[in-house]
Amino acid sequence: MEQLIARARAYRADKFPEQQPHYQRLVSEGQSPKILMIACSDSRVDPTIIFGAEPGEIFLVRNVASLVPPFQPDTACHGTSAALEFGVTNLGVEHVIVLGHGYCGGVAALLAGADKDRTSSDFIGPWLSSVAAVRDRMLSEYPDLPQEEAERQLEFATVRQSVENLRSFPWIAERVEKGTLALHGWHFDIAKGALRDVGDPAAPELISG
Repeated sequence: MEQLIARARAYRADKFPEQQPHYQRLVSEGQSPKILMIACSDSRVDPTIIFGAEPGEIFLVRNVASLVPPFQPDTACHGTSAALEFGVTNLGVEHVIVLGHGYCGGVAALLAGADKDRTSSDFIGPWLSSVAAVRDRMLSEYPDLPQEEAERQLEFATVRQSVENLRSFPWIAERVEKGTLALHGWHFDIAKGALRDVGDPAAPELISG
């Protein structure tokens, strides 16, 4: 904790003065990001570092395993859905990117069946259950995959399902239909620094790396 506070003080003294004019513009003009990104809470994956983003450039949503649950308007709390609504309808973003990543603990837990065990956690199992069918389908089609390859393929598949779930939100589907909003499914390999577009299950496309 002391190190964290020391870094904050160093940032305020050394770097913030250079960035202050930019922050002042963000205060006076407000934010107008073109990109909304759903990324994982994993401490090893920081989209602002990966993409060299400036403050105000990406409206960032982070959760376990970079998941987008399907549209479900009810009285429950929906943090990811609320962030999507704000980014799309209030900020008018032009791109929504689901960014999965390699060696994802959430996806590994899904593969191990954490969604079926409701006694060891209060929230993780129910959260992962939104993509349990993706895992079941993959294991049915490819029952003999080695563990690491199964995790990788499930990482790809959950990204694709999250992109598909985005289309269940009426105000997203409407904008996609009009051509004012584009949806993307990407995967970042933290061991190699490689970024892939995993939208096509037959041929994930290497973007960089």
